[in-house]
Amino acid sequence: MSLSPAFARPLTSVAVTLTGLLLITFVIGRVIPVDPVLAVVGDHAPPAVYEATRQKMGLDQPLWKQFTLYIAEIAHGNLGTSFVTGRPVLEDLERVFPATVELATIAVLFGVLAGVPIGVVAASHHGRWQDHLLRVVGIVGYSVPVFWLGLIALLVFYAKLGWSAGPGRLGIAYDGMIEPITGVILVDSLLRGELAIFRDALAHVLLPAVVLGYFSMAYISRMTRSFMLDQLQQEYITTARVKGMSERRVVWTHAFGNIRVQLITVIALTYASLLEGAVLTETVFAWPGIGQYITSSLLSVDMNAVLGGTVVVGLVFIMLNLVADTIYGLVDVRARRLQA
Repeated sequence: MSLSPAFARPLTSVAVTLTGLLLITFVIGRVIPVDPVLAVVGDHAPPAVYEATRQKMGLDQPLWKQFTLYIAEIAHGNLGTSFVTGRPVLEDLERVFPATVELATIAVLFGVLAGVPIGVVAASHHGRWQDHLLRVVGIVGYSVPVFWLGLIALLVFYAKLGWSAGPGRLGIAYDGMIEPITGVILVDSLLRGELAIFRDALAHVLLPAVVLGYFSMAYISRMTRSFMLDQLQQEYITTARVKGMSERRVVWTHAFGNIRVQLITVIALTYASLLEGAVLTETVFAWPGIGQYITSSLLSVDMNAVLGGTVVVGLVFIMLNLVADTIYGLVDVRARRLQA
């Protein structure tokens, strides 16, 4: 039974990309000036123990065979053991990744809900003061360092005004009080009926999510504006205006309707970049997500954790791209015809 081209092409692309990702992480793991055997047995291990561990890890094999073993281990969900925590890396990632999903999801929702209307309004008022003002808002978004903006936000809204909760996912009074179900505290607290914990978690996530979402908003609004300007210059827009159609309908029904497919890709890539860890935001706000985990692992030269986290982040990018392509095909009639 053969796969149709509509399924074969995406699967082939995913396979090639995944192989490239694994090859890159494998090479990085071999060229870094850190001996993985010493990281396991310690600097003062006897030579016999060192050699036995080296053989057990497969490091005495040719590189091509080491790569094959590496792929086999990844396929079985074995990303190695963290030298810092002493737990399997996959177990650590399962613990920290929901925090990043929680933060990134709220951030991208803010970015979409604010960025798309800003981009549409800027394009529909091209060259006027509204366009210039909204472009300045966007330029600030992707030019100001995120760690600086995060620190300023903490100083103003937390330290000075007291409008926001402090760093972390929960206040000290609620830390560890809720048994994880999904790992996303906002969801788990609602499922367990813990409204006080939900309110505290929401208070903690809003400020870092808005800071992170501001940067995604800047990118989404810029791309939306660019897509809209291209559509508003098309002949069908001129025809609609000549027929007496209202400007609101021209902009939001006709022009915006034709950029939805492009926006799907932009939003998917934006979400993937936020799930990449939002390293600086998580560090500033002491957010225990995958970005902070990879950073602390890198500083501790815990390469199993660093490479395992890199593989997971790469898989997220690949899967979100696949989802975006699938939605693209469902939304765009022309794409469906090409895939048929």
